Amino acid sequence: MMKYLMVCFLCFWSLSLAAQTCLSDGVETAADDEFEDMGDGTVLQTATGLIWQRCALGQTWSDDTCSGTAVKYHWQDALLAAQSEDAQALEGWRLPNIKELASITERLCVRPAINESVFPNTPPDDFWTSTPSLEDPLRAWVVAFFNASHSIKEKDRFIYVRLVKTQRD
Repeated sequence: MMKYLMVCFLCFWSLSLAAQTCLSDGVETAADDEFEDMGDGTVLQTATGLIWQRCALGQTWSDDTCSGTAVKYHWQDALLAAQSEDAQALEGWRLPNIKELASITERLCVRPAINESVFPNTPPDDFWTSTPSLEDPLRAWVVAFFNASHSIKEKDRFIYVRLVKTQRD
């Protein structure tokens, strides 16, 4: 019986760690009304004029959610994946810079630190930016969607990717 209770406790505890946690008061940094649904698995961030893919690379937009498993890339492969994504349609998809990617974090929330109604099923982990480290050519900036922090990581690490493009008039 004790073993059963311990297993139940561990299951409940691990599920509670996986769920997004948000503060109930404070100023939202990525509120719903800051994004316009484009109807095709993308959203327009109205303040910046940037169009974001709602899903991380590897996931698929279907039935108002991101399904499937997000894929991790080395930094150079992330840049190439963005180029490949854009190769047929030539729509301008690219890896966001550090300021752009940080602009979609929801700092009232953790695990993930993002608006889940706009960007569902975002892995609560690091995402690459196109911004290289100025001090170390072997590292580049990432945004951590675990807690909205940013840091530099070695370019040979496997890290998630979300693409962006600039709105065309």
